[in-house]
Amino acid sequence: MIDFRLDDEYEALRKTVEEFARSEVAPVIGDLYEREEFPYEIVAKMAEMGLFGLPFPEEYGGMGGDYFALCLTLEELARVDSSVAITVEAGVSLGAMPIHRFGTQEQKEKWLPELCAGTALGAFGLTEPGGGSDAGATRTRAKLDGDTWVINGSKSFITNSGTDITKLVTVTAVTDVKENGRKEISAIIVPSGTPGFAVAPKYSKVGWNCSDTHELSFDDVRVPAENLVGERGRGYAQFLSILDEGRVAIAALSVGLAQGCVDECLKYVKEREAFGHKIGEYQAIQFKIADMEVRTHTARLAYYAAASKMLRGEPFKKEASIAKLVASNAAMDNAREATQIFGGYGFMNEFPVSRFYRDAKILEIGEGTSEVQRMLIARHLGVA
Repeated sequence: MIDFRLDDEYEALRKTVEEFARSEVAPVIGDLYEREEFPYEIVAKMAEMGLFGLPFPEEYGGMGGDYFALCLTLEELARVDSSVAITVEAGVSLGAMPIHRFGTQEQKEKWLPELCAGTALGAFGLTEPGGGSDAGATRTRAKLDGDTWVINGSKSFITNSGTDITKLVTVTAVTDVKENGRKEISAIIVPSGTPGFAVAPKYSKVGWNCSDTHELSFDDVRVPAENLVGERGRGYAQFLSILDEGRVAIAALSVGLAQGCVDECLKYVKEREAFGHKIGEYQAIQFKIADMEVRTHTARLAYYAAASKMLRGEPFKKEASIAKLVASNAAMDNAREATQIFGGYGFMNEFPVSRFYRDAKILEIGEGTSEVQRMLIARHLGVA
């Protein structure tokens, strides 16, 4: 029989993160969000808990856990705030994971201990101003000059790229163009503070206001040849595999936001009165919340299924796309319905549902738009 219950270790982690989110994040995140401040104190506390090292080996300072443990953590954090959750997701899945998966032993020993400890953050530089979903349209160039890579170009929408504790960004760059016009794309580590590497002022965003996001530029940036991550010419393929895993993580985060909407509505409808009754007594409200719970439950099962195949070492690309599509849709739909249930109060920033509404839309865009997910699912089905 299939058993969807969490084992004792997973459940203990889930409860620990749930309590942390309720006691440490919830009381302060609203003010930080409105001031658009990066939550350094919260990040430091999460680092002490070992959350940034969850899926990494103990030899590099990690917790020796797995990717599903990370997903459970993201879900519980996002029930309270998505900015905090995406900071962990990007730091682990996008910042440290490329080095763990494809880096040399020397790179792992140099960078992973700080990244696992959460005292440093890494970033993932794939998206470019003219690229978006067309990641293969990379224009950033890297030319080998003796024992040095010389990098020129720019990246956009890069999370965790400009904090005081950001130590590196791993970027994709064109390192050669074949006779047939095909680009050779490689991945290269660029440490923060390298001459010519500039971080633009933070974006003014609709949501994720406590998350750090910047455009990056590279003007004759020189880094050692040994900063190449993985095989030369395999950078694009490597990053696509990282995105497959990241889609499961974003699905988990989306489920957290969707569940957070249910949580807030359940409290509100038992307190708010209209026409002489608690609004939870009205069937129209009951049906809305029931549909919200159905979407959340279904999305959770989708990311559990994708994570299960991933951990077994089975192909999971299709399942990752399904999970990301279903969960991001659930988050957006639940955020809209929660705002409607709260009425005018749902439009006020003092209530969490307004933050959920602002944060939800990016989940249908980041790490592959909903349209891209449908394209990938259709491709795996052999439609075209």
